[in-house]
Amino acid sequence: MKAVETLQIMQPKKTAGAAVQWELERSGTILEKIINPQHPLVRLAHTLDWRRFDELFAPTFHPANGRPGLPTRLRVGLQYLKYAYDLSDEAVLAGWLENPYWQYFCGGVYFEHALPVDSSSLTHWRQRIAAAGAEELLAETLRCGLDLKLVKPTSLQRVNVDTTVQPKHIRHPTDARLYDRARERLVAVAQQAGVKLRQHYNRVAKRALRRQSGYARAKQFIRARRETKKLKTMLGRVVRDIRRQVAQPAKQLETLLKLADRLLAQQRDDHHKLYSIHEPDVVCLAKGKPHRPYEFGCKVSVSTTARDNWVVGALALSGNRYDGHTLADAWQQVQRLTGHLPDQAVCDLGYRGHKYDGPCRIEVVNR
Repeated sequence: MKAVETLQIMQPKKTAGAAVQWELERSGTILEKIINPQHPLVRLAHTLDWRRFDELFAPTFHPANGRPGLPTRLRVGLQYLKYAYDLSDEAVLAGWLENPYWQYFCGGVYFEHALPVDSSSLTHWRQRIAAAGAEELLAETLRCGLDLKLVKPTSLQRVNVDTTVQPKHIRHPTDARLYDRARERLVAVAQQAGVKLRQHYNRVAKRALRRQSGYARAKQFIRARRETKKLKTMLGRVVRDIRRQVAQPAKQLETLLKLADRLLAQQRDDHHKLYSIHEPDVVCLAKGKPHRPYEFGCKVSVSTTARDNWVVGALALSGNRYDGHTLADAWQQVQRLTGHLPDQAVCDLGYRGHKYDGPCRIEVVNR
């Protein structure tokens, strides 16, 4: 697995082994005395190969410098619990604090009464292991399913493939709101860099945005367009003012200037438009949902077994690619995770004209 470039944390501490001192040297209850050994999480904890995760994620840490990292089993276990129960980072930590089975699954020996890690640290760790690390978590889940005979090898021969949208948590994009947000970010970063702007328009832009929203709600579209044009003019003036004063802007300022230029140049019917300043990779996707005709986020390809619905592949796709053109990437991931290529795949009508010429047989059904 490819290591992350920023190596600021030393190798994580090892999880306590099987030999436990049964004397209560700490103020806590030994978890093995209060849990049911037949609980699903306990059985799963004994099946997962935790040492393999230590070896996989070791290159993402510095061997000697920095503060020692928390045990890898704790990090991995919290990620499994987060997605198994569909919880946020804060919620999974709150549940870990109350549930002895969750603490045992994450490698705990004694029942803890304090949070082991901050919620933001889970986000940083996911960024550290990147997409390759997430695939290893899914691959280990499939291996455990095969070892426990919950997944039959014959189930991997026929899979279902479909795409969905992973929405981003962004505000609904409107031209007026994007112009104001880009100007606001540019002004803040320029002032941090010591650039003295002729005018930042913070007060008048806030009033123009409020008026534009009111006019649009009242369906007074001519007045709303006039306020939108004002916001666009203010953004253009700030961009030109910064470029006149700064010949070689810093990386962050240069990135914002490029986004502002892209936002000023885009038209209503353009493709690959900019829908968010802080998430420029967000795309507009239409999946034919009556209650939500357009969604803003990232397209995701999901592969599941046709018999028992086990997830054997989940791949984030950049841009708004045609579904049929994503089959080759989906098969490569399924082969990496399961070790062999399925014999047959079932897709919906969105995959018509896929032009896939691999060994797998594609069946397009109307469902």
